[in-house]
Amino acid sequence: MKAGRGRRDIDARLDEAAGLAEAIGVEVSDRLHFRIRSPRPATLFGSGQVESIAEAVARDEAELVIVDAPITPIQQKNLETATKAKVIDRTGLILEIFGERAATAEGRLQVELAHLDYQAGRLVRSWTHLERQRGGFGFLGGPGETQIEADRRLIRDRMAKLKRELEQVTRTRALHRARRQRAPWPVIALVGYTNAGKSTLFNRLTKAEVMAENLLFATLDPTMREIPLPGFDKAILSDTVGFISELPTQLVAAFRATLEEVISADLIVHVRDISHPDSDAQREDVEAVLAEIGAGGEGGAPLVEAWNKIDLLETEDGERVQAESARRDDVIRISARTGEGLDELLECASVKLSKGAKLRTVTLGASDGEAIAWLHANGRIESQSTDGVETVFEVRLSEADWARLQNKQRA
Repeated sequence: MKAGRGRRDIDARLDEAAGLAEAIGVEVSDRLHFRIRSPRPATLFGSGQVESIAEAVARDEAELVIVDAPITPIQQKNLETATKAKVIDRTGLILEIFGERAATAEGRLQVELAHLDYQAGRLVRSWTHLERQRGGFGFLGGPGETQIEADRRLIRDRMAKLKRELEQVTRTRALHRARRQRAPWPVIALVGYTNAGKSTLFNRLTKAEVMAENLLFATLDPTMREIPLPGFDKAILSDTVGFISELPTQLVAAFRATLEEVISADLIVHVRDISHPDSDAQREDVEAVLAEIGAGGEGGAPLVEAWNKIDLLETEDGERVQAESARRDDVIRISARTGEGLDELLECASVKLSKGAKLRTVTLGASDGEAIAWLHANGRIESQSTDGVETVFEVRLSEADWARLQNKQRA
């Protein structure tokens, strides 16, 4: 069920909400859309709208109502009374998906912390989920469970413990990141709206087998692989969690350690589903999250837009997209499924990573074959001279590669 707002395509938004429900195995029996001119504090919806929802629940014998908007605890309780069904909002649904999908210890810590923050002021069904090992967080527990007031002290204690554990995870991740930055390869981060095709692109470029299905939030935990890159020895490609409109603030905060992989990247590739009717609005959502975590923008890593799924465009739309992309030097049209445009994407990434290269003088031992090979692979040699003991290179290197070379020489 969708509470009308914004300029998004209504059908596309309903499809997205249904996709979120189906991502955790919920069978959608009906979709309702209401325009809310004046939100009611008690129920969000007007009385006639609540009656329509209750009638649909009774007709379809539905057990769950999903409101595709944030609702307060009192609105949730009143809607459950009126519809005689469980009610959850968009944030609760996304948290439930994340709870089922988190595969690593870090992911589970991050999602549980976000869940506890969300539940702190709400009635909950039970706290058994704190001990159980399976995914999910009990929003969709069996009928008849007793609702009890949340034990605030238990929440605070548990959140404090999770934060301490996540701080250790953050320190460990920072050490790994620093080690990678000393390595002689640039890092490219894939970002994008959920289901834009990031994991399919990742698999195509790396020949990996990361889960890539037509599911929202198929990927939660970041994955990294080496890929060949023109003009470079190699690069590290990172696949990250998908973004979504109105991504719960609790999740942005909880996943900050993971999202810092994007902040520290040398290049950001924003994968867009250019065939989606809300592609422009999705772009704005992704850019908003990037801005919130301090990635991209002025002074940040360069960004390339990969306009994906061009194989799904009708002829007229394909011609329009081609004309739009031709006017920009930061856009490459691709199909991760067929492989079209991927060579151009890698070439564009190479150009962006090399941009701002300056002429540097580098002196290396004539016998230091590894360093000399790295210099040839990552820089553009303008001239070189040797006296048999040392070789002096005049080479163009980007700031990032210059820093890598210095780290390499200090190691």
